[in-house]
Amino acid sequence: MLTVGTPPISVRLRRSARARRLTLRLSRIDGNATLTAPLRVSDSKVQAFLNTQEDWLRKQIAARPTRQSVGIGSTIPFRGEPHLLVAGDRPRVCDQRIELPVRNSGARLQALLKHEARNAIAPLSDHYAAQLGRRVNRLTFRDTRSRWGSCSQDGNLMFSWRLIMAPPIVLEYVVVHEVAHLVEMNHSKAFWQVVERLMPDYDTHRAWLRTHGAALHAIDFTS
Repeated sequence: MLTVGTPPISVRLRRSARARRLTLRLSRIDGNATLTAPLRVSDSKVQAFLNTQEDWLRKQIAARPTRQSVGIGSTIPFRGEPHLLVAGDRPRVCDQRIELPVRNSGARLQALLKHEARNAIAPLSDHYAAQLGRRVNRLTFRDTRSRWGSCSQDGNLMFSWRLIMAPPIVLEYVVVHEVAHLVEMNHSKAFWQVVERLMPDYDTHRAWLRTHGAALHAIDFTS
């Protein structure tokens, strides 16, 4: 782990045999900074490069969305549309509102969103896997910070339940992306050709997630 400036910013160092130059990246999802360096670049050169990037890094961090606490009376996106959180007997989506019991509303809201995410993603996963002649083994849903989804060698797919807050077509793109890994377990040209075959306009929805995804992660359900 590296640090830069005062107050210090923590930056994860990743050494890569494939890297040809020093690169610094701030994740749009979890806000963590990673500096990737070739294997033979000295630690002193890595630190010197990081020092030159301090101003850029602080500007990027400052531009990130602030945390948004939710509760009765606040509004969150659901399937890409704003929904007002109101008191109700049980968790449910009703028109442009989400009804919730006042007690433990944050935990109940998370459970509702996870349930809705599974209902949306499960049939899409099976649909696109069938188009590729593959089968999804198991689906899981988590509140991940580093990625929106993943695919294992065993055909298990994992998705962030926060995707249910994004527009449906964006959620569908992430499903297409992960299902494509059932064929290509990489991000090669062949992989993106599979994605494009399933969703020709995928890049538009990928761009939406890059621009707005951090705002979805900034919503705090713990209050």
